[in-house]
Amino acid sequence: MIVTTTPSVEGYQIADYKGIVTGEAILGANVFRDIFAGITDIIGGRSGAYEKSLAEARETALAELEDRARAMGANAVVGVDLDYEVINNMLMVSASGTAVVLG
Repeated sequence: MIVTTTPSVEGYQIADYKGIVTGEAILGANVFRDIFAGITDIIGGRSGAYEKSLAEARETALAELEDRARAMGANAVVGVDLDYEVINNMLMVSASGTAVVLG
């Protein structure tokens, strides 16, 4: 499945629009991991533990988006937008786009 932030895919024409699809991932804050990350994992202002969690959440949201597009009969998702929010000490990553059939 082609997933892109662009409104079209070079070399393909959109034959059919299936609709808007979304995918979400919410990761709860782990107090022990937070403390551990704050003490031992910050190097040069970056936290590997947080970066890994963020990457996992993004991958989960995109996989959910692809599954929903596939269920609609699409073979691509265009115009994908990723949003990151912190809600009550939880990280939410949401992905949205338009499921299409490329011809």
